[in-house]
Amino acid sequence: MTSSLTRNDFAALSRRIADAGLTARRPGYYVLRFALVGGAYVGAWCAVVALGDSWWQVAVAAFLAVVFAQVALLAHDVAHRQVFRRARTSMLVGRILGNLGIGMSYSWWMDKHTRHHAHPNHAERDPDVEPDLLVWSPDQARASSGLPRWFGRYQAWLFVPALLLEGFFLHYAGFRACLDRSTRGRGTEATLLFAHVLLYVALVFGVLPLGKAVVFVLVHQMLWGLYMGATFAPNHKGMPMRSGDEPEDFLRRQVLTSRNIAGGRLVDIAYGGLNHQIEHHLFPAMPSVNLRRAQPIVAAYCAEIGVPYLRTGLVDSYAQTLRSLHAAGAPLRTPERTG
Repeated sequence: MTSSLTRNDFAALSRRIADAGLTARRPGYYVLRFALVGGAYVGAWCAVVALGDSWWQVAVAAFLAVVFAQVALLAHDVAHRQVFRRARTSMLVGRILGNLGIGMSYSWWMDKHTRHHAHPNHAERDPDVEPDLLVWSPDQARASSGLPRWFGRYQAWLFVPALLLEGFFLHYAGFRACLDRSTRGRGTEATLLFAHVLLYVALVFGVLPLGKAVVFVLVHQMLWGLYMGATFAPNHKGMPMRSGDEPEDFLRRQVLTSRNIAGGRLVDIAYGGLNHQIEHHLFPAMPSVNLRRAQPIVAAYCAEIGVPYLRTGLVDSYAQTLRSLHAAGAPLRTPERTG
């Protein structure tokens, strides 16, 4: 049973964070961020039209991949109510950013991400560690079959190439969610997704000849997928997996399953603040720009109460992720003997 002292650990940390003023909204920051990301988005599409039939469009496609990822990170903040207080406003803006802007179902992603936050790295409850193409633990590897069973043997080597397909998967998952009656506002979601695809195809294939248009789409979608996967993968992968009951309190459940990535302001911008993953999981409604200031407070508090707190370098975070994938697939490379 969790002791009363343990139950109060998060409350004490919350008071310190509130006293530091880090839970306050940052409207000025988000006005600037919306303006910069929105300007880059419009500017990239204007460049597509202005350049016309040119191989320089490959560079524009790469830039647009970065912009799409930044739009997704902005939608992430909107979903966590960091930007707007009202749920209705957040849903409206989130759908414009996600469905119409980048072709990713906002309602599907929000449902999936909410369940992830509630049960991070829980084998039965976190959709981000469900065995699909990848397996995340030796137990999942042993129970796998079909493509995941083959893929899992080499998944540490195939992980980065697989991320190149993530952008296509996000589009597919969005449309698939619209066929599910449980998806909130699925008619609106589907309409905006179709509008995105039609506008995207009209712009790219209307400006470029077929061959260059196909190259543009491949470069853009594959680099966007790589960026998205690289942003989210090192935050939890390779951290302790859980199953069954969850005896830990909220603070330990979030801290022990999350990993921070050290770095300066450029890392913050590239990751949308999610490099401070521990702080984000503890305070998901905190504006992402405040997470950097919250980090030393949380780290010091965890040291006080004896809770392990992992913060590592950028390269090491990916190395840990790949090592964990390799270890998870070990049973598939050395099958257990029977009889």
